[in-house]
Amino acid sequence: MDRFVNFLENRVSGPMARLSEQRHLRAVRDGVVSALPFIIIGSFFLILAFPPLPEDWGITQWASENAAQILIPYRVTMFIMSLYIAFGVGYNLSKSYDLDPLSGAQMAVGALLLTLTPQITEDFGFVLPMKFLGGEGLFVTMLVSIFAVEILRFCKSKNITIKMPEQVPDSVARSFEALLPVGFLVGLMAIITLVIGVNLHEVVGDLTAPLITAGDSLPGVLTPVFLITFFWSFGIHGVSVVGTVARPIWEVYLVANSEAVAGGSSSLPYIAPETFYQWFIWIGGSGATLGLLIAMLLFGRAKYTKTLARTSIVPGLFNINEPVIFGAPIVLNPILIIPFIITPLVLGTLSYIATVVGLVSATYTMPPWTLPAPIGAYLATGGDWRAVVLVLVNITIAVLIYFPFFKMYDKKMLAEEQQDVTTSSTTESTTSM
Repeated sequence: MDRFVNFLENRVSGPMARLSEQRHLRAVRDGVVSALPFIIIGSFFLILAFPPLPEDWGITQWASENAAQILIPYRVTMFIMSLYIAFGVGYNLSKSYDLDPLSGAQMAVGALLLTLTPQITEDFGFVLPMKFLGGEGLFVTMLVSIFAVEILRFCKSKNITIKMPEQVPDSVARSFEALLPVGFLVGLMAIITLVIGVNLHEVVGDLTAPLITAGDSLPGVLTPVFLITFFWSFGIHGVSVVGTVARPIWEVYLVANSEAVAGGSSSLPYIAPETFYQWFIWIGGSGATLGLLIAMLLFGRAKYTKTLARTSIVPGLFNINEPVIFGAPIVLNPILIIPFIITPLVLGTLSYIATVVGLVSATYTMPPWTLPAPIGAYLATGGDWRAVVLVLVNITIAVLIYFPFFKMYDKKMLAEEQQDVTTSSTTESTTSM
């Protein structure tokens, strides 16, 4: 076992930790996270437009009659999330290069808009199609945002910029420094989109279609679940590593589902947005550790486990489980690692099947991740009470899976405490003699 742990620490932990901190992946991760306030707030307008209440209630009828107006905040927030994410990616990547982050963010947004071809309408003149400003354009957003910042970095490193005198205010100087990089970017993107006539969104969509389809299958769900808990077992933040790669796909699922609801469809195209993992699998945090904490509270005998449970249960209810992961610890603990990995796999399988057969609605909104799981699941499914039942069933299953392993761990901790007491008593007796 020690040899296996050493192998993972030396051969796996280091490379995975470096991967999660790779400059471009980190910028993408931070860019997506920066857009979460708009995604979360936009989600609530979907619920307001389609309230989880009986159809004969007055508020439900009012919402149905005014859905188009109610959904306007959604359309300019969550529906065009790629616009906000482009700004975030450009800002964070530029900052990592010690470039002007505002220039990088603006160039990233410009690059994204230049992938779209304006359309002419009789009523409004030139308009931009919004379709690819949402989750469907997320992959292109990441690529062109990185491309834009790399142009800025290249021009800066080669001194292909316009230098202004020192007396010029910094804001003006930075604007002129970005003038030539912006010119190169606009020219290149115009050639690709307008001269050659390449629709980058369609090209990238065709390339990523198999990946998106595979990610919504049961193996596609269980693979990131396993990897996240596996990395966490050795002290690596699993969500930071796996989420950096998987989150763009999860966002595509979420936006597609939300747009289906906004369009009046009762059939949602995807099972597994990130909210599916959040509310049905990561109950209490990665590893579904709320089940472990409940087992600790109800059945713990060792003083340490009872104290840990009392101090960790409140954060656990709000899906913050670092106290128990590093306090038990679960990290590098051969007893608790087993249920830590097995429990989410079981919950993921059960929840996936329940959603596929229609026992529970698919998720399409993104409530704040710090909500207790039953409330978050209820909101994420647009008010499906069956989601609450599924969460409670999953918590019960998590407790049952964790219980035998916890009892072994608790017995071990109790024996160590009793041994310490015996040793302390013997020492005191020897000293008094």
